[in-house]
Amino acid sequence: MHVIVLGCGGAGAGLARALSAQGNDVVVVDDVIDQKRLGNEFDGIAIAGSPTDEDVLRKAGIDETQALVAATADDHTNVMAAQVAREVFHVARVLTWISDPDREEFYRGLGLETVCPIATAVDQILGTLGQGGRRGNGACSS
Repeated sequence: MHVIVLGCGGAGAGLARALSAQGNDVVVVDDVIDQKRLGNEFDGIAIAGSPTDEDVLRKAGIDETQALVAATADDHTNVMAAQVAREVFHVARVLTWISDPDREEFYRGLGLETVCPIATAVDQILGTLGQGGRRGNGACSS
């Protein structure tokens, strides 16, 4: 599967490495590419450029991609990039990394499929303590 990962920080680079190790065709896009974070085992392509720039996204193969994960360090950049991927390029599967659990519900209301690691961790801890999750099943995405 061709997957574009936006962001080369801890989350984006880790996801890109894992997807690459599973045999996916992975392209990472970020303003600054940190090859050390991607590591030697990363077998994909890294493109330095703005994750919201349509020309950069085209260079990354967005017209043919099956999935895009917006996982930069900035929620607003992730949301904007996800909306461009969905609305302009009609990418079939778009996941949006949201760091702020207070905003996550709002973005889900916009129809974005979100991943909120803080809310997921809270749900997992509550579940481990036998308290149930915020949404009952630990899911953060719609």
